[in-house]
Amino acid sequence: MIGADPVPETLSAKAGHLFEAYRSQEPEAMADLVALVSPILWHTARAARLDQATAEDVVQTTWLALLRHAPSISSPAAVLQWLVVTARREAWRVSRVQSRVKPEEFTGEEIATPEKDGPEMIVVRNAGDDVLWRHLSALPERCQQLLRVIAFSDRPDYNQLATALGMPVGSIGPTRGRCLAKLRAQLAADSDWEYA
Repeated sequence: MIGADPVPETLSAKAGHLFEAYRSQEPEAMADLVALVSPILWHTARAARLDQATAEDVVQTTWLALLRHAPSISSPAAVLQWLVVTARREAWRVSRVQSRVKPEEFTGEEIATPEKDGPEMIVVRNAGDDVLWRHLSALPERCQQLLRVIAFSDRPDYNQLATALGMPVGSIGPTRGRCLAKLRAQLAADSDWEYA
């Protein structure tokens, strides 16, 4: 169509062009690529529940991996996906390493653990669940939907979640934080909630 606005370049296409420029001996293109994609890699690392310093290490490791493997990436257009997958795998690897608990030396003493919760614990847990669900139901509908999906999904796919909830992927984490803060404030003000 004559006079139509050009279609804006996607993030993936921009990353591909910058990576192609870098491989064509334009080193400043790598700095632009880092500035463009690092926020995405940061969120990818933080999604694995890593602390700030560890997430920074994951992002740095991802960029170093790109420099090592740059010649083997056959399609520059795939560089964004390659970086995100590499960051996700590195974050999961680091997360697994950090979560390993060193076993303590066995002293020979028996550790007494109940076979199952007694009736008292079941009643207490059910009462706490009732309070929690009552306050969750008082939140705005969007918060309820988001928190329910996140609570009952091991690792929710943010792209699918964004589509299902009609919100940008980048706003899922901040929205989740605001919703949890509202829920936390409601629970703290309720005398029936004893887990504060």
